[in-house]
Amino acid sequence: MTMKNHHTDRMIVALAGLLITGAGLLAQQQETSEKPQEYQFTVEKSIPVTPVKDQHRSGTCWCFATTSFIEAELVRTGKGELDLSEMYYVRRAYELKADKYVRMHGRTNFGKGGLAMDLIRLWREFGALPESAYNCPAIADSLPVHGEMDAVLRGYVDQVITNPDRCLSPVWKEGFKGILDAYLGEVPESFLWNGKEESPRSFADALGLNPDDYVAIGSFTHHPFYESFILEVPDNWLWASIMNLPLDEMMAVLDHAIETGYTACWDADNGEAGFDWESGVARLPNPEITQELRQKWFDNYQTTDEHLMHITGAATDRNGNRFYLVKNSWGTGDHIYQGYLYVSENYMRAKTIFFMVHRDALPPAIADRLNL
Repeated sequence: MTMKNHHTDRMIVALAGLLITGAGLLAQQQETSEKPQEYQFTVEKSIPVTPVKDQHRSGTCWCFATTSFIEAELVRTGKGELDLSEMYYVRRAYELKADKYVRMHGRTNFGKGGLAMDLIRLWREFGALPESAYNCPAIADSLPVHGEMDAVLRGYVDQVITNPDRCLSPVWKEGFKGILDAYLGEVPESFLWNGKEESPRSFADALGLNPDDYVAIGSFTHHPFYESFILEVPDNWLWASIMNLPLDEMMAVLDHAIETGYTACWDADNGEAGFDWESGVARLPNPEITQELRQKWFDNYQTTDEHLMHITGAATDRNGNRFYLVKNSWGTGDHIYQGYLYVSENYMRAKTIFFMVHRDALPPAIADRLNL
């Protein structure tokens, strides 16, 4: 998935100490006099979320976006503002990816990318850790820098598959974990939290979220509507499924979620010229996005799975056009909206691969059609 400096070679967002919450963002948008007139926004809905983080030079947007989403769910359910460890899930995902990659003789995806459903699977299987219990040693930087680690891990599993001894060693997985230990640190079996000893499993269970309550929604015509299908994108190494809805109903789910206080984890194409991070806006002024056009762009690789972000609210521009408030994971720095992006309705309709929401965020009629 997209690194902070991928598709945005024209600028690098600098690290700064300013962090922003939903409430702070509302206040900020009242000060629009110094922004270009066409980029004046009025925030209509801003759901409380945790501060913006920075994935820096790592292809871990899938984890940062979904962790942000889970943290927002904890705020919504009254658990307070927690800082969860992204790198715990990066590490656990690599362990599962390596096993599948070797079993598939290298004929499946292995790399830094992933999807929101990965973290839900990992939460169910491995629990969770707070950032304070697993924040990983810094490698030549104060923020994630994963190029060398990603390359070393790939080289290791490729050599395992090459198998010069014609028989897999029973310790190859331990060797792989040793590399992860070196770059990310050993996973603690227990840690202290609020004066009590916890394990990753007990910590996650105490937070009270049910992994089965989360559903991914997309809209594609090459599969039947109102059914699930395995999403055919390269980063879906887990072979996870999404639910398929007509385009207007997919958008109705998103709007209903925001209106009723639920955020959404968003997988999208950010390679369009209209995705302008420097200006803090993503829009497609032309043409009207139909179901057929959306499918054509997906089939022709004009819409691809590139970046995950976190939808946290809605806004309107000075002409009353609807935009979605999106939290990114490229830090705050001197960014015009301190790490947030305004995404037009047209862009959302065209360039969404899927979004993940809590099942209660769906309108009842649509939930019934999906048997949820």
